[in-house]
Amino acid sequence: MALYESIAFALFALVTVGSAAGVVLVRDVWHSALLLGVSLVSVAVFYVMNQAAFVATMQILVYVGGVLILISFAVMLTREDDSVIEVTP
Repeated sequence: MALYESIAFALFALVTVGSAAGVVLVRDVWHSALLLGVSLVSVAVFYVMNQAAFVATMQILVYVGGVLILISFAVMLTREDDSVIEVTP
């Protein structure tokens, strides 16, 4: 393994672990979903580094393209609107 491959692996390993920890530690659901997307894309980079391009493509299409979009729609549809103020007489 060449030096630049080791550096790239270490960089994406830090990105993967950091974003996975952020998914658990961040209190905002929307930011947690975005960090999950970063984590899933960086896992796809590991597949590309191992010459598994088809698996990386399926990782991006199924998980990032499907599951993450579904989570994003669920967050947007269930989020409470703070701008509406109810006035009771």
